[in-house]
Amino acid sequence: MEYLHQAQYYETDQMGIIHHSNYIRWMEEARIAYMDEMGFPYKAVEEAGIVSPVLSVQCNYRAMTYFGDRIVIDVKLTSFKGIKYELAYVMREEKSGQVRAEGSSSHCYLKKDGHLVNIKKELPLLYEKMLAALKEQG
Repeated sequence: MEYLHQAQYYETDQMGIIHHSNYIRWMEEARIAYMDEMGFPYKAVEEAGIVSPVLSVQCNYRAMTYFGDRIVIDVKLTSFKGIKYELAYVMREEKSGQVRAEGSSSHCYLKKDGHLVNIKKELPLLYEKMLAALKEQG
């Protein structure tokens, strides 16, 4: 799935480039959009009393991004084990296709009280959609 983000002025640092912390935010935006695209919005997960915190995040910066750049973020589900899952992200400038950053994030599903949740039992439709998305990725 592709998610488009337009780099905003407030995301720049003193050097006039996008501050590195914003790429992590963009990954989060793209993950939420990915779930929408998958047909099971994150809001529906939360409404079921389940949250999906970040376990780890990693980002490799390849080139600078500037205010006004349009960044296409390719999101791919790379692992899903019923409780934990991982996503990969490639962030490219829209016109040139130049890779600006690559990253990954891992997450789990928890009840709001902090206990792990088996999505197959709690949200079987989400479980099926995630399996289908993983299979689709190849």
